[in-house]
Amino acid sequence: MNRIQLRNIKSIALFVMLFWSGTSVFGQHKMVDKIVAKVGDEYILYSDIQNQKLNLLQNGMEVTDETDCEILEGLLYEKLLAHQAVIDSVEVGDEIVNQEMESRLNVIAQQIGSLEKLEEFYGKSVAQIKAEFFEVIKKRMQAERMKETITQGVDVTPREVKEFFNRLPQDSIPYINSKITVAQIVLYPQVTEKDKAKAMKAIKESRERVVNGDISFKMEAFNTSCDPGSKVQGGSLGWQTKGTMVPEFEAKAFSLEEGEISEIFETQYGYHYLQLIDRKGDNYHVRHVLVCVETDNNALVRQKKRLDSIYTAIKSGTITFEEAAEKFSMDEQSKGSGGKIMNPYTGDFKWDLQNINDIDPQMSPIVDRLNVGSYSPPTLYDNMYEQKKGVRIVKLLGKTKPHIASLNEDYQLIQMAALNEKKQKVIDAWIKRKINGNYVWLDESYAKRCTFKYNWVKVGGS
Repeated sequence: MNRIQLRNIKSIALFVMLFWSGTSVFGQHKMVDKIVAKVGDEYILYSDIQNQKLNLLQNGMEVTDETDCEILEGLLYEKLLAHQAVIDSVEVGDEIVNQEMESRLNVIAQQIGSLEKLEEFYGKSVAQIKAEFFEVIKKRMQAERMKETITQGVDVTPREVKEFFNRLPQDSIPYINSKITVAQIVLYPQVTEKDKAKAMKAIKESRERVVNGDISFKMEAFNTSCDPGSKVQGGSLGWQTKGTMVPEFEAKAFSLEEGEISEIFETQYGYHYLQLIDRKGDNYHVRHVLVCVETDNNALVRQKKRLDSIYTAIKSGTITFEEAAEKFSMDEQSKGSGGKIMNPYTGDFKWDLQNINDIDPQMSPIVDRLNVGSYSPPTLYDNMYEQKKGVRIVKLLGKTKPHIASLNEDYQLIQMAALNEKKQKVIDAWIKRKINGNYVWLDESYAKRCTFKYNWVKVGGS
C-alpha cells in the first residue's frame, strides 16, 4: 500500500464484487440478458444474479438449486432500500462514493496484480471504469445508508441481552478463541533540523537530475524514492480519485499540466515532487519521488536508553506502567488509555491473535513470552502503518482461554448478537410494510419456483 494514502484501505473479503450490475470482474463472457424483477423504478437483470453466482463459485462457495432465489431476494431487498432512499432523500456525497470506489478498485487490482492489469483485463481505463460504475456504487451506498436510518435508535437493555442468551440452543452458543489485552509504551527518534536539511538536499538533487535529463523520472524514482508501493512502478501511483491522498499532494497534482513536474513540497511523510501523467475530472494519474526524513542510528539508540530508564522505573515501582504510558509514550492512539491498544475491528481492547497480527505481526512472539501482568524489556518496533521505527515496551494485561461463550466473559459479543437480532426484526417489519406500499414485479419463472422469506410474489401479481 502506498504510504501517502490518506486513509487505510478498508479490509474487504475477496468475494465482495466491485461491479454489481451487468458485468463480472471474473469473467468477460456475454450472456443473453433480460429484466427479471422490478421494485419501483429499480430493476434487476438476469446477469445480476448470474454474476453474483459466478463470484460465489470463484471464491469456492457452495452453489445449490436455491442459490438463484437467495441472490434474487437479496437484490430485491437492496433495490427496495435504494428506491426508498430516493423517496426519503437519503444522500451519499460524491466524495464518499469516490473513496469507496477507490477502495474496491484497489482490492480487485491487488487480486489481479496491478491497476494496469485491471485496465488490460477489463478493456477500459480506470477512469472509464469509475465513470461507468459510479452510479451503481452510489445506489448500493444509499441502500446501506437507508438501512442504517431504519435501525437508527434501536438498542438493547441488559435484560434483553440476558433473555436473548438464555433462548439460544446449547449447540448454537459460539466457541470463543483465546483473546488478549495488551498495552504499550512507544518512543520514536526525534527528527532534528539537521535530519530535515539532509532530506531536502537529497530531494533537490534528485529533482535536478530528472529536470536536467540526466536520468528518467521512472529510474530516479526506482533508485531514490522511499515509497515502497510506487518506487517499483517507477514512481507511478496509478489512477487515483480526489480525496484519497493527503491535501498537500492533491493540491500539487491538480495544479499541473500533463507532463509537468512539480516543485518540491512537504507532507507528513517527507519531501516529494511529482509529475502529472493524465487527469480526467476528479481522477488523476501521477508519478512521484518521496524522500523520507530519516533520523540517524544514534537517535534511535538514545531513545532506547531513555526507554531503558523508564523500564527500570516501572520495575522498581517508582511509576506504574499506565502512568509511564500517559506521560512518555509517543503513540497518540494508546497513550490516553494507559497504553491499551484498541481493536479497530471490534471497538474494544480485546484482540484475537490473528487480528492483531494483521496489524502488528511483531506482537505475537512478544506476547507468547509474557505472563498476564508482566511486560517485555524494551525492543525495536517497526510501525508498519506509519512506516517508522522506534522502541517499545509491551504489557500483557489479560488473556482468556478458549471457551464456550458466557454472559460474564463475553457480554459485549452477546450484546452485539442480541442487538443484531432486534435490528433484524425492525428491518423485517419495515420490508413487509414497504412491499405492500410499492410496486414489485417478478418474472414468472422466479415467482413460481422460488420460496422467499418475504411476500414479494403476492404484490407482484406474477
